[in-house]
Amino acid sequence: MGDILPFKRKTAWEKHKGSSLCRDGFHKWKVVTERKFDVKQGRLVTEYCCQRCGKTKTELL
Repeated sequence: MGDILPFKRKTAWEKHKGSSLCRDGFHKWKVVTERKFDVKQGRLVTEYCCQRCGKTKTELL
């Protein structure tokens, strides 16, 4: 027979551990590079970085 594993509920601290806003898609974007020129597309590019989790995104102008 296999071992029996006891299952327990997560505590409130474990449940909300980490940056839950970023996990739900509500990032806190900050401009890292503004007005950078993309040579291939011939457009200006703005780069954003989330202050909480560090995820980056780029936006074409």
